[in-house]
Amino acid sequence: MTTCDFTLIMAPLQGFTDVTFRNVYAGHFSGVDEALAPFIPTMGQRRIKPSRLMDVTSQHNQAIPVTPRFWETRQMTSSSWPGNWRTWDTPWLTGIWDAPIPKLPKKAGSGLLMFPELVDALLEKMIPRIPVPLSVKIRLGRKNKEEIHDLIRVLNRHPLDHVILHPRTGIQMYRGDADLDAFEAAMTACVHPFVYNGDITETAFFSRVRRRFPEIRKFMIGRGLLTNPFLAEEIKGISSDPARRLIRLQHFHDDLMAAYSARFSGPGHLIGRMKGFWHYLGPSFKDHHKPVKKSSDLLLLRPIPTMCPISLTRARSFSPDPAKITSCSHQVLC
Repeated sequence: MTTCDFTLIMAPLQGFTDVTFRNVYAGHFSGVDEALAPFIPTMGQRRIKPSRLMDVTSQHNQAIPVTPRFWETRQMTSSSWPGNWRTWDTPWLTGIWDAPIPKLPKKAGSGLLMFPELVDALLEKMIPRIPVPLSVKIRLGRKNKEEIHDLIRVLNRHPLDHVILHPRTGIQMYRGDADLDAFEAAMTACVHPFVYNGDITETAFFSRVRRRFPEIRKFMIGRGLLTNPFLAEEIKGISSDPARRLIRLQHFHDDLMAAYSARFSGPGHLIGRMKGFWHYLGPSFKDHHKPVKKSSDLLLLRPIPTMCPISLTRARSFSPDPAKITSCSHQVLC
């Protein structure tokens, strides 16, 4: 077993890395130490839909410890929220102000980064009222990376556990490269520990980030885990049989589909959820560039839950390519 001096965190990807995905993932792959949950939508200002709490309670997250997150201004100021924190049994809480959503409310998500005075007021009000340490997840700004400077001065005034920074602006979405120079400048100016997040999709880039920022001990991975579920194992040098990578991926996919089929009513909802995963997993398969025009046609091939494209080698668009699945290296990076 390889011992590492760093922590890998599963990033919160809305519509993907919910409690169902995290638990199924942990049953097939290792290497991920923690997870940050997708944000929990509220029903007005006063309460949370009870079924949403399943995503963050420790009872349902035994495999991978999870941290709840919030991003709406009204969530942070509502008088009912401190009581909710106490019921979640979580070691800390994260404010999510990096959401790169195109049609974003002006003062929510990454839109809040343009108003450091509002961030200051919110932190001033929230921190004394929550019983656990608070961290924040941010971008360099909403519209330009210069916005980070005023924000860091605000964050330095408050007792935060750590800062998770994705070094792009909100309007960039995921376009362009992660700005490592801007990340370094922000980390140098901040008094809090930093967590790196952004573009860790292969071991080579992870090695590059580690060499440049040896003081960083926590790294967050999002899209990279969806595209290559083996990535955390590869980063940590966890050995596995290359010949079994395809079958492991198929079993993971089958179990994920079975879990969602038990949760959703009807094949339409199930296919709608799974199409996102097929998009990320697609490059691992032959002819992945050829789209399935009607996902409902898959129902004609195999019954739920074994109708997944990975199982359906008869479906030409998704024929597995073992060469792509088994070509990833197992470089020890610890």
